[in-house]
Amino acid sequence: MQRGSDRLSVHRDDEMKHELKGLLQSGHPTRVDEWHDPEPAADDDPEVWSGPVGGIGSAASLERVRLELARHLSRHAFPAHAGELTRSLRRSNAPGALIDAVARLPRSARYAHVQQLAEAVAGGR
Repeated sequence: MQRGSDRLSVHRDDEMKHELKGLLQSGHPTRVDEWHDPEPAADDDPEVWSGPVGGIGSAASLERVRLELARHLSRHAFPAHAGELTRSLRRSNAPGALIDAVARLPRSARYAHVQQLAEAVAGGR
């Protein structure tokens, strides 16, 4: 029974199934033209999940810490206590070193904006 809402004819539909059969069975592209395939990651690409902040407590600059915090926290997260900010960083998949540094801050302190938080993290206060 033909409904009349098909975009393609039965013959074109069969042709398309035949074209995709190799891809569906093998699980990887079967074309000769490489420009169809996405480019794989290079060996020297930076790690995505580790982030540029490493060793926050030691010699990390204030600007670098502030950049990472601003990257993972929105302005709606402030004002907040360290525990709330730690949860927000975990939800946004922030680097572990950054989460640990914020978690080490005093629980009673309240931070009004990213600059205050970055100074506390970088200064180790």
